Amino acid sequence: MLANRFPDGWRTPQNFLILISIIVPVAFSSWQALLNNFVIEKAAFTGADIGLLQSVREIPGFLAFTAVFVLLFVREQRFIIVSLAMLTLGVAMTGFFPSVTGLLATTMIMSIGFHYFETLKQSLSLQWLNKDEAPEVLGKLISVGAFASLCTYGALWVMLEQFQMEYKWVYLITGSIAFLLLIFVAIAFPSFPEGTPQTKKLVVRKRYWLYYALTFMSGARRQIFMVFAGFLMVEKFGYSAADITLLFLANYFFNWLFAKKIGRFIGRVGERNALMFEYVGLVFVFVGYAFVETAEMGAALYVIDHLFFALALAMKTYFQKIADPADMASTAGVSFTINHIAAVVIPVTFGVLWLTSPATVFLAGAGMAVISFLLSMNIPTNPEEGNEVRVLIWR
Repeated sequence: MLANRFPDGWRTPQNFLILISIIVPVAFSSWQALLNNFVIEKAAFTGADIGLLQSVREIPGFLAFTAVFVLLFVREQRFIIVSLAMLTLGVAMTGFFPSVTGLLATTMIMSIGFHYFETLKQSLSLQWLNKDEAPEVLGKLISVGAFASLCTYGALWVMLEQFQMEYKWVYLITGSIAFLLLIFVAIAFPSFPEGTPQTKKLVVRKRYWLYYALTFMSGARRQIFMVFAGFLMVEKFGYSAADITLLFLANYFFNWLFAKKIGRFIGRVGERNALMFEYVGLVFVFVGYAFVETAEMGAALYVIDHLFFALALAMKTYFQKIADPADMASTAGVSFTINHIAAVVIPVTFGVLWLTSPATVFLAGAGMAVISFLLSMNIPTNPEEGNEVRVLIWR
């Protein structure tokens, strides 16, 4: 096998997770950073158009539960390679189709790969990492991804600002680099054992209800940030593509500095306190978005918002502590579907609302953060199987 040509010492599951955590930022971060400027400047998108595009992007996330059926025929590790191929090639093609129809098509290809990847990465991470090391290692993976994003955004700024490159060539370069790195990973690493044999059917358990509820609210709330916060910077404050790239650079610089520390923080204070802290912070951030009047304050809110979202890995470690190990793959798919129920609806409906009242969009996000805070209060101090919630609502 080609993988046997490489030394064994570094070919570990953790290093596999680290490298695939680099591939996604190289491809997806460039897609995300350029998107708002690309669709406004080259495809004349309105708020309703961007809402439609983002809703289409989330459809594969809604269908993430189908991953468990694919696993009947393909091992998780091989499936994740195929998913990354779709993501990287979809990004590489994006700039060549500057129309609503073309962007819907390339976005769908990219998004199928991205959402299957995220589902499988969560499953494999929780299988390969033990409960004690999971918070810190998951934080490390975020930190590694943030560093890769820093490098990507730096390269984007140089290509856009210094070389004045067209969007289509920037997308092609970043997507192709990510694809070449993927080929290396596919060749270099052997197949690793997947730990506990995974349930190859959909699993929905009553005792996971709080995790499902938190996941649903996270998906709804995150759409406000993903879709409309960046759009606000471009539409209201006139940020250029280079400006947005610098904003993302700031975001990921802080993530690179603090993500591993955030993992340790969660391990120290527990999932309940970490999530409550996140949601209180997000209430203030979303209210700030609703009334912000300066570009500098908008940028500050954007960076703080992004940093708070790093605390969301506490949801994954909470689930790992309460779950049957055999449920990781199935529940990863189910949770991504739950996460995207609202994500399919919110961008397109709130895109229409945006046309009349952008502030209302962000105040709705603040309300979602309040609901998430109330739910997080029900997480036990020491969650484990049989002790999933503080207050039992049903059996």
